[in-house]
Amino acid sequence: PVTLKPGSPAIDFELKGIDGKTYSLSSFKNAKILVFVFSAPHCPTAQAYEDRLINIQNEYQNKGIQVVMINPNSPEAVCLEEKGYSDLGDTFEEMQIRAKDKGYNFPFLDDGETEETSIKYGPVATPHAFVFDENRVLKYVGRIDDSEKIGTATKHDLRNALDAVLAGKEVKVNQTKVFGCSIKWKW
Repeated sequence: PVTLKPGSPAIDFELKGIDGKTYSLSSFKNAKILVFVFSAPHCPTAQAYEDRLINIQNEYQNKGIQVVMINPNSPEAVCLEEKGYSDLGDTFEEMQIRAKDKGYNFPFLDDGETEETSIKYGPVATPHAFVFDENRVLKYVGRIDDSEKIGTATKHDLRNALDAVLAGKEVKVNQTKVFGCSIKWKW
């Protein structure tokens, strides 16, 4: 799949959340800025970013920002050796466990059954962030920051993008290379 480029419009979807509700793009119509993060319970890199995403949601929610996490992975495509780095896989039930254990303060949606939404957005690794402005135009796509190890980042790309969009400015670095676990496509 080809990753959406900055300037692209958000693509509508219909995905089930871990709360049992069905979400679409219009479910987040009140958000000034919408942040999709494609992430997966089994991925150690994604796990390293969970607290940072929870903090971003806490710090920016009063400014109209909504983080939404989407699991792009087909649970059947996660190899046994990859599960050796995690306490959980990528099933819907394991998504619920991860969100409850970590105290996610944002919706966590499952795209693993069809992967239709993920194919349209084109994440290449977990985590992979997409920032849309209030007109739902993509302003930033890429990594959250430049270091998986907590407290060692020197470039805070996602936060920089959020601050720029909130200020009505162009995002200086609007696309960055991502790192983490590869997407587990059904094929």
